[in-house]
Amino acid sequence: MSETDTARVTLDVWCELQCPDCRAALDDLRALRARYGDRLELRLRHFPLEKHKHSYAAAQAAEEAAEQGQDWAYAEAVLARTEELAARGEDLLTEVARELGLDAEELDTALVDGRHMLIVDADQAEGKAIGVTGTPTYVIGGELLDGSKNQDGLRERIEEIADRLLA
Repeated sequence: MSETDTARVTLDVWCELQCPDCRAALDDLRALRARYGDRLELRLRHFPLEKHKHSYAAAQAAEEAAEQGQDWAYAEAVLARTEELAARGEDLLTEVARELGLDAEELDTALVDGRHMLIVDADQAEGKAIGVTGTPTYVIGGELLDGSKNQDGLRERIEEIADRLLA
């Protein structure tokens, strides 16, 4: 392997944008990003929960934001406002897009025409198939780490696995 081929590892983050536990996990994700930089690819995977009525729309909005180049920035901005999302729904989703300089009208149209529903449905189906039951849940190196009930020690466990895979 040449020096330009930097080893990389992928961390799938099964997330729901109306979930307070996912918001709490942002500090861990930021710390992982700071520690590993480009060697760790954080992949946002959608797992909307029925108990949160705007989570499915938020997942679709995040996919549109990703198409516009702002996947994690958008997800983090929405997660920072989970209570407001519960109260305001799609109005908040377009407001966040506008604040980030995205094409808010296009995001609104995407919610209406449902162009990202298949991606969200596929993520959710895959999550169920591998044993995701709540959010946040992480998959790294084939290991599933459920943070939906307790996140204590998860960042350390992710770091152990990442360090082993990158060694």
